[in-house]
Amino acid sequence: MNKFELGQVVQTSSVAAECEGNKEFAQEIKQCFEKYINCDWGDTCKNDAKLNDEAVETNNDRIVAKYITSKGEIFIITEWDRSSTTIMFTYEY
Repeated sequence: MNKFELGQVVQTSSVAAECEGNKEFAQEIKQCFEKYINCDWGDTCKNDAKLNDEAVETNNDRIVAKYITSKGEIFIITEWDRSSTTIMFTYEY
């Protein structure tokens, strides 16, 4: 069981296309997502990681984590209402 609700999990078309053509990158995304659901916020700054921890505790704010992959940085974002979680390249934000 996750420590917080994820809602519908989606990825942008850019991430999906890269995963489709690159099994190593797809594995990286899987590993980042596993870290995310275990509250390992990756390369997120200390202050934002603290805000994520508070959002998990209070269940009333958005969760944003950043990870570095072989194809660039990605964000994984869960909306404040826990309706959805999106995996995207940071340049898509």
